[in-house]
Order: sequence, then structure tokens, then C-alpha cells
Amino acid sequence: MEAASSVTRSFVATSNPPRVSITSPIASNPAWCSTPANMFPLYASSTNFFAILPTPHPNPRNCALYLTRCSTRPDTTDKNSTVGPSSNSNSNSKPQDSAAPASNESLSSAAAAASSSSRGLVFDLGPSNSWDSAQIGSPVVKRFLSDDEERWYMWYHGASNENSASDSIGLAVSSNGVHWERGGGPVRSGGDVGLVMNCGKDWWAFDTMSIRPSDVVIMSSNRVRGSSAVYWLYYTGYSSEKVVFLDDSLELYLENPERAGAENGENGGIGKIFKSLPGLAISQDGRHWARIEGEHHTGALFDVGLENEWDSMYIASPQVVFHGNGDLRMYYHSFDVENGQFAIGIARSKDGIRWVKLGKIMGGGISGSFDESGVVKACVVKNRRDGKYVMAYEGVDGNGRRSIGLAVSPDGLKEWRRSQDEAVLMPAEDDGWDNKGVGSPCLVQMDGDGDGGEWRLYYRGIGQGGRTGIGMAVCEGSDRRRFRKWTGFHL
Repeated sequence: MEAASSVTRSFVATSNPPRVSITSPIASNPAWCSTPANMFPLYASSTNFFAILPTPHPNPRNCALYLTRCSTRPDTTDKNSTVGPSSNSNSNSKPQDSAAPASNESLSSAAAAASSSSRGLVFDLGPSNSWDSAQIGSPVVKRFLSDDEERWYMWYHGASNENSASDSIGLAVSSNGVHWERGGGPVRSGGDVGLVMNCGKDWWAFDTMSIRPSDVVIMSSNRVRGSSAVYWLYYTGYSSEKVVFLDDSLELYLENPERAGAENGENGGIGKIFKSLPGLAISQDGRHWARIEGEHHTGALFDVGLENEWDSMYIASPQVVFHGNGDLRMYYHSFDVENGQFAIGIARSKDGIRWVKLGKIMGGGISGSFDESGVVKACVVKNRRDGKYVMAYEGVDGNGRRSIGLAVSPDGLKEWRRSQDEAVLMPAEDDGWDNKGVGSPCLVQMDGDGDGGEWRLYYRGIGQGGRTGIGMAVCEGSDRRRFRKWTGFHL
């Protein structure tokens, strides 16, 4: 695809990437597509992982996207850096020296996890002078395998002490998914780690106030191997626009990390929520990004629903799954004003750029449950063992407390059923680092025999004073009813 190739070659090393418009070639619409759209055809290989690949071709009308297994690892190795035994919870790197690995911390989070107060914590706030010193969250974790190496990438959002009201997106890397290497400032080269993307600078854009990663899909050409991989980052962008609504029954405090807030005035129930929309950016190395302009006038992929629709307030956490030929699914959440609950919906696309909404697929749980006030931030994975779709989601109870639950669907579209009435991961008790709430789940299915191997669940935790961190829990085998927070490797 020459057009896409020329775009990716023009990337510059900047955390404020340019915006690029892409016109899709004409292709027949699928049966489920209710509105005409010009889209790429998609073809799937025999594997079932999370990457889709564009094929370079002089004629863009002959473009095709392919699904490939990520064991054909993109060029992610920095031969001049090493991943130390710590999780860089106290990096010594300076903001202007983003390439310096955080290998000199006085205490690794793996060791700290042995104590009850920090059980599960694998990634803490950065040092006071770093870009992620005030807040971190929204972990998007991907695992890449080759014959001789295991490599992990984690994109996450962060905010600094100097500007805690505005988020950026950063990248950390690891050799085992537990001990992470981070950077204190913007990346400068293809081997750096640290800040990779800032908020948009165009006054009319949808992402000028805050950005948070939701998913990363790996692209590559079938003509060349993984070193020419292209990453597609789906993210939530927030603007300063506030959506005002009146709901006298609203008692739930809609706080970060949705970048949403409710203010109860004397009249009661006047809530203000910062508007968010889904965005897309692409990169050749996972570090230097170019925004792709969607069809919405703000550059977003699509807009909120009409006034009487469930997603009329905002669109957040767009997570994308490749289902099959010409079929990508996006799971996102909003706040259903009519029902007074958070809810998760789905949209479909043939090319990953133009989307057709299909509606709400999951709302709040039963009265008194951990998710009675709604569900947000879905992470959907196709189980390699049985082909069913597993959704980890953040549930909100009647007091606004966040826990993580699971749901299963045979096809990823409908018939989503909770795996149980209880949460699979709860906030810590007493003085735990995540005792105020856990959420933003990211599921990773590990290799394994028998019942399907181990599952890892990465999540954002909130503790005293709103302090945030990123944790990990594990579940062995097919019984996903309970995840245990990470306490170290078991020999």
C-alpha cells in the first residue's frame, strides 16, 4: 500500500504527531454494514492473534489487510539496553534523558509485592521530575515471541506533577511482563522508552485536553518481515467541552480515570462530563506516531449518538478485536443517561477506520452487585482454547467503587453473560496500594497446554489520596473465576 508506506516514512521523532487523512479503496460492504462505506478487504491467516497487516501495492484498490500471529515479532529489540531486575518504580532517569533505563531502583516492585500493602504492584509512579510522576493507568500490554526472545510492550497514560490535569501516553518494555524499563522524558530514537504521544495541539481537535490508550493492533506487510511492522493505536481523546445533563437521582461521583466529574449543586443532580471520542494513530516503531483523521470534523473516528441514544454523552475506551475476514469489532463505553448506568457497546468495521455502530451489548448488574451502576473499559480476547470471547471489564457499584468482572460470549457480538455475580478482582483491604479501586483491565492469554494455560490480568489500581499504579494478577488454567494478585515467580 504505497499511500500508507509514504505516510509511515514521513514520521518524525516528536510526541506531537501530525494528523494524516487516509482514503480507503472501494470494496463491497458486508451484510452487517447498514450504511455504504469505502473500505479495505480483510483476509485472515490460519493463526488467531491480534495483528492485522496491510499489503503494500502500487494500486491502493488492491490493498489487503492480513491477520498474523505476533510470534513474527516486530523489531522491538534495543541491543544497547537491558531490562534490569526491577520494575522501575523509582527510575533515576531524567526527563531530558529518556533513553536511560530505570535499572538502579532501590527496591523492585516484585520484591515489594511480597508485602500485603503492595501485593500485585508491578509498575509505580515515575520519579518527581518525570512525565508520569503524578498519575499512571490505562495499561495496554502486548507480548511478542520469537525463537530466542520474549518481549513485552506496555503503553500507558501518565501525568506529571507540573501538569497533572493533562495526560500523555508512554511506552515501557520488559522481558517477562513483570520487571519494566521506563523513561523519564520523550523518546528520541527507535530504541528509547518514555513519553511517546502528547495531547493534540489543533484547537478544533477532539483530543486537546487529555489522551489515554485503549488498544494497540500490530500491522505489517506480507512482503517484508516484522521489522517493518506498523502499530495502530486506538485511544480516547478528551476536549474541554462539557456535556451537561440533569438527573435528580444522580448520586454517583463520576471521577477520573474517565476524565468525568459530577457536581451536585443546590438544585441537586447537575452533572458535568468532559466529552471524549475515539481516535487512531499509527507508528512504525510504537514510539513515533501520526494521527489518522477520522470522518468526524474533530478528527475522531466517529461521534456520540443522538440525544435519545445510549451513547449520546461521550465515547471512551475503544478496544478493537480482529474477528475474521473484513470484520473488526470495537468495544467502547458511555454513560446511558436514560438508565442511569455506564454501559458497553460495539461497532464494526472492515478497515479499522470507518465504523458502524451496532448498539449496546452490556449494562449494569443486579441490585447490590459490584457492577450495579454499570460497566466500563472492556478488554475482549478470543480464547485460543474454545474460540469463545472473554471480556474483562471494570464494574461500578452503587457507591462508585471499581472492581473487575468477566463476561463470556460465543461470538463476541451478543449473548454476553457474566461468568459469575462476583468480581474476579477486588480492591485491596486495609492499607493496600489499590484499596480504593481496581479497573482498566488488560487480559493477556499465555501459552500453555491442558486447560488453556495461564491468563494475566494487568490493571490500574487506586489507593489512598488517589495515588495510582499498575498491577498484575494471574489465573492458571481455564477457571477464570478468581485472579490472584502477583506475589512473585513460583519455582
